[in-house]
Amino acid sequence: MSKEKRVVITGLGLLSCIGKTKDEFWQSLQEGRCGFGPVSLFDPSQFRINMAGEVRDFEAKDYLGPKGLRTLDRATKLLVCASRMALADCGFKITDENTDDVGVSVGTTFGSLKSIAEFDEITLREGPRYTNPALFPNTVINSPASQVSIWNNIQGFNTTISTGFTASLDAMSYAYDFIQMDRAKVIFTGSVEEMCIYTYYGFYALNYLSGAKEGSAYVNCPFDRRRNGITFGEGACLVVMEELEHARGRGAHIMAEVLGFGYYFDPFRLHKFNPRGTGFKEAMRAALKDAELEPKDIDYICANANSTPTADKIETQAIKEVFGEHSKKIPVSAVKSMLGESFSAGGAFATAASLGALERNFIPPTINYQEKDPDCDLDYVPNQARSAKLNHILVNTFGVSGNNCCMVLGRYNE
Repeated sequence: MSKEKRVVITGLGLLSCIGKTKDEFWQSLQEGRCGFGPVSLFDPSQFRINMAGEVRDFEAKDYLGPKGLRTLDRATKLLVCASRMALADCGFKITDENTDDVGVSVGTTFGSLKSIAEFDEITLREGPRYTNPALFPNTVINSPASQVSIWNNIQGFNTTISTGFTASLDAMSYAYDFIQMDRAKVIFTGSVEEMCIYTYYGFYALNYLSGAKEGSAYVNCPFDRRRNGITFGEGACLVVMEELEHARGRGAHIMAEVLGFGYYFDPFRLHKFNPRGTGFKEAMRAALKDAELEPKDIDYICANANSTPTADKIETQAIKEVFGEHSKKIPVSAVKSMLGESFSAGGAFATAASLGALERNFIPPTINYQEKDPDCDLDYVPNQARSAKLNHILVNTFGVSGNNCCMVLGRYNE
C-alpha cells in the first residue's frame, strides 16, 4: 500500500503496575521503578510463586463516575478508563458530526477469559436459567473494545485483534492502515489484558513464570544470566493515532510519527520459539523498509525481552544479524523488567514507553541487571535511565507459535 498520508500519535491513556497516568508511568521508567508485588486479585496459595505486576488501588468510578459499572468486568473497566484518559490527553472532542471518522482498534487475547470462565461455571453447575444475562456481553472477546465506543460515542469502525504477544502492535498496524485508506481520521488503538487466576494458572502450568519450576528461584531480569521466566503483568494502554493534517488543523500536540510496521508469521512449534529467530528478523527488516530507514538510523530499540532464557537470546542474536556492526552502538532496553509480561498489552506499553523517551529525552533502563550473559552482549542500558535525544525508535514484539510484529516511531518533524 502506497503511503499517501502521514500518521501521528496525539494522545495516550494507560493504567499499569508502575503508573496510572502517562506522567506517572514515564516518571517510573526514568527512575527504574519496579511494579511487582504479592498477588492480591485472587488467592495464590496453590502456586509456588506469588508475584505479579498488578494495577493496584484501581477504582473505575474515579475515572468514569459511579453509574453503569456494575456489569462491566475488570478488563473492560481498565480499557474504558484508559480511553477516557487518552481522549482527554489528545484534546479531541467527539461530536455527532465527526463520530463516524473515529475508530477503535484493540489487541487482546485473554481480556474476557475470567468472564467466560465464571459465566460458564455457573451454567455448568447450576444450569443456564441461573446465569445473569447482563453478564453475558462480557464473555465475548470484543467486549472491552465495544465498550470504549459505547462510553465515548464512537460510531466509526470497531475491531478486536487476538494474536497473542503481538496483538497490540497488530491492532496499531490495522489502525494505521485504516487512516491510510481514509476510512478514519482518529483512532484509539492499543490493548488490554487483565490478570486473573485462569491466566496466571495457564502460564504457571506451562512453567513460563519465573519460580514456577520446582527448585527454581523467582527473579525478573531480562538479558541477565539469571533469568528463568516471566513475571505476569496486566493493564490497559491506548494511543490516539491521527492523520497528520487533521491533527495540525486542530492544533494538536504531536508526540511522535508512526513511520512503519513489519510483520512475519513464522510457524515453528506450538508454544515454542524458532531458535533461529527467522520471522523476528524478517519483521525487523520489513519495519525498517516500510519506514524507509537504514539500520544505522535507529537510535533505540524497545525490546520484547521478558526474562525468558530463549526469547532474550533469540532477540539479541536477531538484532545483531539485522543491524550488523551498528548493533553494538544501539541502546536496547527491556521495560518488562519493570512492567512484567502483559501478553497482548506488552507492545502497547512498549509504545507508551517509547513516546515517553521521545517526549522526555531519555532511554528507559533494564533494571535488575547484574550478571552478564555471554549470549546477550548488547548495550541493555543497565539499571539506570540514560539521557538521550532520540529520532527513531524500533518497538519489538514476538511470541511463541510464530507471530512477529515491529513498529518504527519517529520524532515528529514538519
